[in-house]
Amino acid sequence: MTIGALECLVIEPPVAATAAVIWLHGLGADGHDFASLVPELGMLERGVRFVLPHAPERPVTINGGYVMRAWYDIRRPDLRIEADVDGIRASVAAVDALIDAEIARGIVPERIVLAGFSQGGAIVLHAGLTYPRRVGGILALSTYLALPTELTAEIAEVNRATPVFIGHGTDDTIAPFALAEDTRAQLQALGCPAEFHAYRMPHSVCMEEVADIRAWLSRVLG
Repeated sequence: MTIGALECLVIEPPVAATAAVIWLHGLGADGHDFASLVPELGMLERGVRFVLPHAPERPVTINGGYVMRAWYDIRRPDLRIEADVDGIRASVAAVDALIDAEIARGIVPERIVLAGFSQGGAIVLHAGLTYPRRVGGILALSTYLALPTELTAEIAEVNRATPVFIGHGTDDTIAPFALAEDTRAQLQALGCPAEFHAYRMPHSVCMEEVADIRAWLSRVLG
């Protein structure tokens, strides 16, 4: 299914949808990456629709210019250097369009959660905190703030108190754990309530984290 500018995998609940989770994958993956996790979260039976978009294909500098699915270019091993501002903003706009589409389908914004892993997490953090209407929550996995200075200027007051779940591996060598600690500190400085979870894992998702995500989604979406 095409929604806005993005091809998406959409997993519908067995009952009428009253909430939605928009979940962005990481670099080089696609929307199918987290599809097998959806049934384990126990939210389909509660009327939650899952929208899993595929990032556009683009050359990625850090990978020798190889073309792959990516939400934005990565130019340096240190993810905070030479941010691809144009690519990030284009992906944020695409996520805004996904939120708009769910609202148009009858889901109130307070019942929409944005989730993302790695690059996807960086996009949903910026998109969720700058969206002009209150969203239900932001699930940020193994990620960081891609445009921290811009976020400080652009954060929407209505989303300053939006629940944020930060989950990160202490053994992550792709997005080092220090980035997660920086993200928590930066969000706290903005007055955002960030729930922080550390796991003994690399750049991945573990079963302990899945259990915590399930509990968090239950609290946020009821």
